[in-house]
Amino acid sequence: MKSTLLIQAGKLNLDDIRRIWRGQVELSLPGDAIDAMNASSAIVRKIIEQGDAAYGINTGFGKLAQTRIPDEDLETLQKNLILSHSVGVGEPLSAEVVRLVMALKIGSLARGFSGIRSVVVVTLQDMYNAGIVPHIPAKGSVGASGDLAPLSHMTLSLIGEGRAYFKGQLMSSREALQQAGITPITLAAKEGLALINGTQVSTALSLNGLFLGEVLFRNAVLAGALSVDAAKGSDAPFDPRVHEI
Repeated sequence: MKSTLLIQAGKLNLDDIRRIWRGQVELSLPGDAIDAMNASSAIVRKIIEQGDAAYGINTGFGKLAQTRIPDEDLETLQKNLILSHSVGVGEPLSAEVVRLVMALKIGSLARGFSGIRSVVVVTLQDMYNAGIVPHIPAKGSVGASGDLAPLSHMTLSLIGEGRAYFKGQLMSSREALQQAGITPITLAAKEGLALINGTQVSTALSLNGLFLGEVLFRNAVLAGALSVDAAKGSDAPFDPRVHEI
């Protein structure tokens, strides 16, 4: 049975992340993280109610930042943002990497500075705990302004679009969510932007390289020791006193 890891903002250590990579834990969010996220999403709602223009909330993106988006189209704006950036190519990222991506994104959003509702992040957590692994193509991000394309593919699964792995099978995300008893999210204002801005994919790939390197190092040490023993070699060269000189 898997243990539960409490995702406390800013307090994930390397051992915690290694357990996530190995698939040894389920994730849980503390109450203060829920409160922080809801408080930040309330600020977004207030901006909309006041009629203020705010980038990524009720404006276009990039060169379209001066284009005002009507309130009735704000949900469509966020969905279209995700669909338009889901253009990754190549082989899918491994389940180990995608688990890290999801957990790191949850940890980032749980800080309560992104204007996203807690229900969105809790749903992403539920997907992780259910073993749903979004299909994320490995190529398509330059890491500037965030890993936009791969994080869009992650978000596709959250909204019931795209594809995902569930119980070892690749299927539509909607089918995976349905089998797991999870309701797809309809993104509110700002939420698509919050989900794809970030370098969680780049970070996950770096961590994956580190953890694989650790495995290789341990195996290399073991293989070296066995080789010396098989050759009836001397252990004198490995005396720590020699290496202290």
